[in-house]
Amino acid sequence: MFGVLARSGVNALRAATIPKNAVLPAGVASVRQMSKHSQETDEEFDARYEAYFNRKDIDSWEIRKAMNDLQGFDVVPEPKIVVAALKSCRRLNDFALAVRFLEAIQYKCGSKVKEIYPYILQEIRPTLNELGINTPEELGFDKPEFYVPLDYET
Repeated sequence: MFGVLARSGVNALRAATIPKNAVLPAGVASVRQMSKHSQETDEEFDARYEAYFNRKDIDSWEIRKAMNDLQGFDVVPEPKIVVAALKSCRRLNDFALAVRFLEAIQYKCGSKVKEIYPYILQEIRPTLNELGINTPEELGFDKPEFYVPLDYET
């Protein structure tokens, strides 16, 4: 009982004497600026994701996780990664995920969407035709569903 009271008293005293926005000494706030791992090259990155999507035992959760990880990187995936991802979606009969992945790639192109996205579609078109997967534009997802022009827009 006495130990609990002593600890709470010490904590209260410490909180009263040390301000919350106090600057910590440099030794406490230092960060190690070294990594044991080497940087991954673009080719190694592409090969890693292509091999991941080409696994025969991949499940829906793993595909979604890999696609989410790809969207988190500051890179638009190469067409060979997109092809591998679409084939893995098709192996699991997840048409919706394949279309959403294409939509995410289009969004990932950013301000260069008119340059990069047509190139990716051109490169993956044979795979899209082979697998029977439509693009979001072919499905009409690029336009609002219930759009009605306003009077002053006509």
